Amino acid sequence: MMKRAVLVMGLLALSLPTLAKGDPQAGESKAAMCVACHGAEGVSSVPLYPSIAGQSEAYLSQAMHAYKKGERSGGQAEIMKAYVSGLSDEDIENLAAYYASKGNAAH
Repeated sequence: MMKRAVLVMGLLALSLPTLAKGDPQAGESKAAMCVACHGAEGVSSVPLYPSIAGQSEAYLSQAMHAYKKGERSGGQAEIMKAYVSGLSDEDIENLAAYYASKGNAAH
């Protein structure tokens, strides 16, 4: 029973970053660095770079945290790591909220 409680608590702690809600307005002010690859509204015109408008806030947050920690590799991972390395957790949450709020225009 104790092992199960510890496991549940550990899983909950790991999921906290994805449960946080960011501020889309604050994220918009940080989004300028994303425009070159992901487009002004999060809709990329270059197939190499994904459109991120309308993606799940939790997914975007998790992805940026993974890039920052070096947990993603291949493709443009090193470029993304360089971009997100200077972002705080709050910045990441705000950017995720901003792009999630852009609707489903990219898909």
